[in-house]
Amino acid sequence: MASKQTEYTIGSQILSEYLGSLFLVMAAISPIILFHQALEAGIGLTILAGGIAIGFILFTLVEIFGPISGAHFNPAVSLAMVLGGKISWKRALIYILTQVAGGLTGTVFSHLMFYHKIPKLIAVSEVTRTGGNYFSEILCTFILVLAILLLVHSQSDKISLVVGMLVGGQLIATSSTMFANPQVTFARMFTYAAAGVTPLDGAVFILMQIIGAVLAVLAFKAVTAKRGEG
Repeated sequence: MASKQTEYTIGSQILSEYLGSLFLVMAAISPIILFHQALEAGIGLTILAGGIAIGFILFTLVEIFGPISGAHFNPAVSLAMVLGGKISWKRALIYILTQVAGGLTGTVFSHLMFYHKIPKLIAVSEVTRTGGNYFSEILCTFILVLAILLLVHSQSDKISLVVGMLVGGQLIATSSTMFANPQVTFARMFTYAAAGVTPLDGAVFILMQIIGAVLAVLAFKAVTAKRGEG
């Protein structure tokens, strides 16, 4: 995948990260609005629908944009790639700013789709996520980043499938419903959907996600250590 990325301009890669982040956030917010607030489904069915949507859409986004930008869509992944020597700090910063912009656009676009029912384009979330949710975000980000690093290391041709299944599955298997992504967390601070998170809890989530990413890099180096190293 890395060799293919060198064929594309930085502008192409930035646009890929922007669009991927945009549609990833839409996948996180829109199903929740549709099922919970538009269709008035129970929260259990709503979360299940969200997990399925995220899994399918993330698989597709990685397939589409992976060969161009690496399909990070996630500052925690970009940070891990820097710490692992895969990209420069400058490239990571550009990616992260682009991801945040794309995610916020995704929030607004999600709200636009349901504006006829809920006439709001932006709202500060009031959904609290405390306690075990914080620890959950360390675990979620750890397994996601570790999986990506190991898949890239082994040059797997199933990265998109594994990542999609992992995120979709973890969404319905963790107390925090698998944010594991600072830009998605930031974008979800500004939605009225049940998928949101208060700014205070969101800030803690982002800190936990950074911790999870750093731990994943350390675990990756330990898991892939070869004889004569360390």
